[in-house]
Amino acid sequence: MINAREFQEDLKLECLVSSTKDTWDFRTPDLNRPGMQFCGFYEYFAFERPQVIGKVEMSYLEKKSPSERRQILEKYFSYNIPCIIICRNMDPPSELLELAEVHQVFVFRSPNVTSKFTVSAIHYLNRCLAPHIVKHGVLLDVYGVGVLLTGKSGVGKSEAALELIKRGHQLVADDVVDICRISEDRLIGTCPARIRHLMEIRGIGVIDVQAMFGIGAVSFSKSIDLIMELVSTESDEPLDRIGLEDHSVEILGVPVPCQSIPIKPGRNLAIIVEVASRNLSLKKAGFNAARELISVFQE
Repeated sequence: MINAREFQEDLKLECLVSSTKDTWDFRTPDLNRPGMQFCGFYEYFAFERPQVIGKVEMSYLEKKSPSERRQILEKYFSYNIPCIIICRNMDPPSELLELAEVHQVFVFRSPNVTSKFTVSAIHYLNRCLAPHIVKHGVLLDVYGVGVLLTGKSGVGKSEAALELIKRGHQLVADDVVDICRISEDRLIGTCPARIRHLMEIRGIGVIDVQAMFGIGAVSFSKSIDLIMELVSTESDEPLDRIGLEDHSVEILGVPVPCQSIPIKPGRNLAIIVEVASRNLSLKKAGFNAARELISVFQE
């Protein structure tokens, strides 16, 4: 469900006509421009989508007489449309505002040109309608690679993240990571607004990373490219010493490369995470050090 007020605030829209129907059950992030409907073609009308009126549609309505305009709009409003967005800060005809109030349809206005607003709205709806899941962990941007640190509570995820932040990398989320699948092969992680930029360090408490290290130490969102699970050295789980095999974990149906990192005193986890991030970038570029080693011995 899409909340009308959040839609208005996030897309920076002006509300011209309000409605008691404050939620919409959109099934697709697409929009509809009703130019064909104003001309009388209703055989295919995506009325369940947000309706965007641009310069072309508004010019057509303005050239009609008041009686013709009312007739066009009465037919248009007979469908259960969720909302209308008028672009370019154009002033809508009084008949449109009057009928919108009668039929309880939100009318918004945007200062953006139609194409720019359309891109922003589709991107926003894509994010809202994407499948979501919440994971326990710490998400960071390390050399442009989105690294999700996971592991049992108290294993040292936040401490490792704090060292990475000191080394110039960015925090996205600590403890609670909100993950959404924005395409068939891409996951984006963000932090809930109430705890954004905050970290819990055992023995110290909660700290504000942005206030302490500056705006450059935090990021609003990041793709999840690598999962690094911090495990105790007492774990019986076998570890890949060479790194020849590629392991992955599925999140919302998307496979994400995964590596298990044993934890013991004296290990510099920050450097290990940095190396893992650069190594993943090299693998994506086609270079795999483990396979190069094996090929040398096979020659």
